[in-house]
Amino acid sequence: MPNPIVNSFFDPETSTVSYVVSDPETRRAAIIDSVLNYDAAAGRTSTSSADEIIDHVRENELAIDWILETHAHADHLSAATYLRAQLGGKIAIGEHIPDIQNVFSKLFNFDGSLKRDGSQFDHLFADGDEFKIGTLEGTIIFTPGHTPACISYHIGDAVFVGDTLFMPDYGTARCDFPGGDAATLYNSVQRLFALPDDTRMFLCHDYLPEGRDIYIWETIVGQQKSSNIHINEKITKAEFVAMRNARDAKLEMPRLILPSIQVNIRAGELPEPEDNGTRYLKIPLNAV
Repeated sequence: MPNPIVNSFFDPETSTVSYVVSDPETRRAAIIDSVLNYDAAAGRTSTSSADEIIDHVRENELAIDWILETHAHADHLSAATYLRAQLGGKIAIGEHIPDIQNVFSKLFNFDGSLKRDGSQFDHLFADGDEFKIGTLEGTIIFTPGHTPACISYHIGDAVFVGDTLFMPDYGTARCDFPGGDAATLYNSVQRLFALPDDTRMFLCHDYLPEGRDIYIWETIVGQQKSSNIHINEKITKAEFVAMRNARDAKLEMPRLILPSIQVNIRAGELPEPEDNGTRYLKIPLNAV
């Protein structure tokens, strides 16, 4: 079985990395964790990051099977719906996305305007599900903790972990979002650590920690196990939970959490226009 070709696309505004994962034999491909650009001050969206991916796909004559999300991101808007319209493919996320939809439907007072069954997505993956990208074989690893709905995609010799882990010199995801839990994240990371040490690990973000001036978003499982500053083979669960909870208590909310969640629980679809033809995002005051 071939291993995937992985091409990365970095969005500097949100420090997000999107991926095109392709099968060298069939030129079938998947897109993971795409970005819809959003100017919060102007309330304007644009597609420059997604268009880079589209250009790459077309220039390399790839056919898109999947547009994959590791979770409902709180730091950037998803371009999944836009990419599907341009390139085809099925939008997929983990089967626990209704848990996220329930929580945030209440926060934004969506009432009956948003279905809370995940039906905005073309496919919902369960833990252990298998899928194909051409001749590439993929498996779903349920990795909650950052959110209760996070999944990782294990494809050939590569694993795409979303926000679960960052580079070893930056650590791990926060666990203070609704349904997040540090002990659960610890258990999820152990599942990733059980993969072969030489498994390539691709991350959704790099925030450039102090002392490093080059963005990096690829490592290997063995490097994480030996040297991740938050969680490694020498760190106990109790130590990790204590560290993570203390650290999270001091963190500010992500800059784009309120607009991004409203879009991302809809699979990247913007809210329906109101009677004046304009789409609106809600900002709940004094509620977060």
